[in-house]
Amino acid sequence: MKIIKLTALLIPVLFVTEANSQNFELGKVSNKELLEKFHPEDTTAVAAVLFKKAKTIFKYNLSRGFTVNHEYTYRIKIYKKEGLSWANFEVPHYVGYEDMNDESVKFSNVVTYNIEDGTVVKTKLNGEGSFKKNVNEYWNLATIAMPNVKVGSVIEFKYILKSENIVKFPVYDNQYDIPINYSEYITEIPEFFIYKPVLTGYVKVKSDSKFVNGSQSYEDQYKRTTNLSYKQINSSYITENIPAIKEEDYVDNIRNYRSSIQNELERTRFPEQPVKDYSITWEGVAKTIFENENFGKEINEQLYLIQDIKMILKNAVSNEEKLDIIFKFVQSKMNWNKENGYFTEKGVKQAYLDKTGNVAEINFILIAMLKLAGINANPVLISTVEHGVPAFPNRTVFNYVIAAADLDGKQILLDATHKYTTQNILPLNVLNWTGRLLKQDGTSQEVNLVPTMLSKVNYTLMTKFNNLGHITGKFRVQKMAYEAYSFREKNARQNEENYLEKLENNLEGILITDYSVENRDTDLSKPVIETFTFTSENHCEIIGGKMFIDPLLFFTLKKNPFVQEKRQMPIYFGYPKQEKYNINLEIPEGYLVESIPKSIKIATEDNVILFLINTQVEGNKIQIIITKEINASILSAEYYDDLKSFFQKIIDKQNEKIVLKKIEP
Repeated sequence: MKIIKLTALLIPVLFVTEANSQNFELGKVSNKELLEKFHPEDTTAVAAVLFKKAKTIFKYNLSRGFTVNHEYTYRIKIYKKEGLSWANFEVPHYVGYEDMNDESVKFSNVVTYNIEDGTVVKTKLNGEGSFKKNVNEYWNLATIAMPNVKVGSVIEFKYILKSENIVKFPVYDNQYDIPINYSEYITEIPEFFIYKPVLTGYVKVKSDSKFVNGSQSYEDQYKRTTNLSYKQINSSYITENIPAIKEEDYVDNIRNYRSSIQNELERTRFPEQPVKDYSITWEGVAKTIFENENFGKEINEQLYLIQDIKMILKNAVSNEEKLDIIFKFVQSKMNWNKENGYFTEKGVKQAYLDKTGNVAEINFILIAMLKLAGINANPVLISTVEHGVPAFPNRTVFNYVIAAADLDGKQILLDATHKYTTQNILPLNVLNWTGRLLKQDGTSQEVNLVPTMLSKVNYTLMTKFNNLGHITGKFRVQKMAYEAYSFREKNARQNEENYLEKLENNLEGILITDYSVENRDTDLSKPVIETFTFTSENHCEIIGGKMFIDPLLFFTLKKNPFVQEKRQMPIYFGYPKQEKYNINLEIPEGYLVESIPKSIKIATEDNVILFLINTQVEGNKIQIIITKEINASILSAEYYDDLKSFFQKIIDKQNEKIVLKKIEP
């Protein structure tokens, strides 16, 4: 058994000196590219990037210092109509800086190539095909709509992203959901800046790095042209024949496993100035974040809470009781505005007054209240599942913050933004590898976010068959921990009639009556309990006077969820889960049991995955007890073949029938 570790996502940067002799230039589209009907390596591809080249270079001027230009060129081939979406290209750019000018994007060399009547026809983009869109106060979107695009077209374009943000470059994606024939990324970085390059994914990258002379001209304060000379590091990253990355089941975020190149500033070292640390250590990250007034200052605001904390804790005695009261109070009072982030926007005092705020404001209020109650509490920075894995020390990867409370040496993680979270039960998109706990003194520590406790579901069915094979029964299910949380998030606000209609369909067309549910939205610390009566005519076959019954009835797994030949990405389950089924069947008069599935245990090493079935017959009663467990949140891809085989054995066992035969008169 190999449970994946974070380091499996990262590819070390290996510097080699191989050079690629090919030369890719815009305007040099070949007849071969235009006449190609399908991709030679992937005939299912709807389009392909024939080449992608990018270059990051520094510019200097007297007023703004160093800025960065990111230059990109693309050539893309359209094979099928589903690939026409690649004719619309978007570039997000940041406009929310406080002390820097907005980023800008400019497209050029935008051309579509087609063969018409044996002749190559070029169509250039006019001004009507280029758009700018405001996404929110922080982001704009520059887009182009390529002209005259059809199946068989080749399109190419160039754009330059200009930015004053030297802390982090845009991520260079080295893989898409279509193949890339050739990719080349070059950086030319003055010696004053030290960046940490990190490569992610599973694609082999040829890298080269050289220390060379660099220089550029700029205007001084007297409008004279002045030359600035320095050493610089020139690096190149080349990949060829990159396969498309395919969506797969049981993947947390496919972007975590896409081949990419990330550069984030570690430190600056200018002549006659002290070295400035940006993100080389987590302590540097913690210090920088706490120094921001929208973090450190806001998290320490407490005076506005004193009256309310006295009121809600007037009868509380133990710290456990205080924590429970405070968490429920903040969770009930505050309403999340759906905005993530670890900095406040309007401030905690205004958010408390408005009863609404972003993630940071709500959980900072929670932390402040806990501290006022004498409970040690600190913020934990998190990158949500959809945002990506925090692979190395940096500030920009995080987009969320929760609270960690310490009760007698036991760490309790809390998030008051969601209405159905409880102690150590966090929103599912927050369960993303590790978080970073920050302390006021600038130190920090890693916090494991991957659940280890089993979330249990217990089913109990009391059923009875008649001589026509129809079934009636009583159903009871208890859902605990993350299973209860997931149920509440999906169904607590849903119309009961709509919910039952979906449930009947999910359970293969049974008819449900007398439905009731406990602890759906009241005591969140208790299991959700559903009970109902049901009838069905769909779960027994009568052939030649014999009855054939699926032992798991409407819970039978008929299809293996793992069907791929190969798997590169880890298998993500979210949290460990145990399902138990206690099924009691009463057979009709005039029948006896001819055969029943034998008891069996199927397990992987260390019981990471377990399937157990016990069957017994007593008179006209059959009892079937089944346990299914997945004791891990995530497994490595190396385990895929064993997992596929394991599930197939479970399916084969579940599809063994209970056979009843008529008693001869």
